[in-house]
Amino acid sequence: MSADVEVPVEASRTPKQLARLRRRRSRARYWSEFRRHRSGIIGLLILGFFVAIALVAPLIYPENPADPSAIINAEGESMAPPTAGYPLGTTQTGQSVLTLLVWGARVSLFVGLLATIISMTLGSLIGIGSGHYGNWFGAALERLTDWFLVIPFLPLAIVLATVAREIDWLGDSLITIVVVIGITSWPGTARLVRAQTMSVKARPYLERARVLGGGNWHQMTRHILPNVAPLILANTTLTVAIAILSETTLSFLGLGPQNRVSWGSMLDDAFGTGAISLGAWWYLIPPGLCVVLVVLAFTLIGRALEGVLSPQMRER
Repeated sequence: MSADVEVPVEASRTPKQLARLRRRRSRARYWSEFRRHRSGIIGLLILGFFVAIALVAPLIYPENPADPSAIINAEGESMAPPTAGYPLGTTQTGQSVLTLLVWGARVSLFVGLLATIISMTLGSLIGIGSGHYGNWFGAALERLTDWFLVIPFLPLAIVLATVAREIDWLGDSLITIVVVIGITSWPGTARLVRAQTMSVKARPYLERARVLGGGNWHQMTRHILPNVAPLILANTTLTVAIAILSETTLSFLGLGPQNRVSWGSMLDDAFGTGAISLGAWWYLIPPGLCVVLVVLAFTLIGRALEGVLSPQMRER
C-alpha cells in the first residue's frame, strides 16, 4: 500500500470520540431540519422574547408589584386608560398594568415549565413501565393511568388545589400549584409513551437483548427510552402550553399562587373589579393575549419538533 494514502479522520479517533462526534452531527442535522420549519422559528422567537422579559423583570421594575407596600404606594389613578406614563393603563389600585404583566411572566412560565417536568417524568416512567412489564405491575400502572384519564382534569385540579390550600400542604402556594398541575396532567403522556413502548418492545432487537441476558432495566434504558425520547420531547412542548393554561385557569378561579402576580391572577382581579362593565380593556386584553401567544409559541415549536423527530412526518 502506498505511503501517501490518506487515513480517514474517524479511524484515528477513540470510540468515545466517535460517539461524541456522531451526537454533534446528529444535533447539527436536527437543528438544520428545524430551521426549515418557519412556524417553529416564529414560535422560538416568541418564546425567547417572553423568557427574556421574565428574566429581566427585576431589572426593569425592581419593586415587586405583589408586595403590599407597592399596592399602597401606587401613584397612578384608578382604572386609568393608557397614557405616556402608563403605556398599558392602571389597575383599580393605581398600579401599572405593564409592571404586573412583566412580573406575571415569571410566575406563569415558572409554573408551566416546572409542572411540565413533573408531568413528563411521571408520564414517561409510568408509560414505559406499563408498556414494558406484562405482569401484574404493568397492569396496575395501566389501571392507574385509566383512573386518572376517567376523572375530568380541571375538577380534579380544582379539588386538589383547594384541599392543598386548606391544609397548607407544601407551605408555598406556588409550589403547591406546580405539584397539583404536574400530578394531574401526566396521564395523556403515559398513554402515548405506553403505546410507543409496546411498539418498540415487539421489535427484533429487543428479543435479541432478552436472549442475550439483558435485564428489564437494561432494556428500558438502553433500547426503549432512546426510541420513545423523540415522542416525549415533542409532547413536552405541548404539555407546557397545557400547564400554563391550567395555572391561568386556577388563578382566574382564585386558587392560584398567593402574594404573587401571574397572568391568571391579573385576569381574576380584572374580572372581580368589573373591568368588563367599566370598559377597561387594557386590564383584560394584555394578560389574555400573553397567554395566547405563549401557548401558541409552544404549540408551534412542538409541531416543528414532531416534524423533525418523526420519520413519518419528515417523509410527508
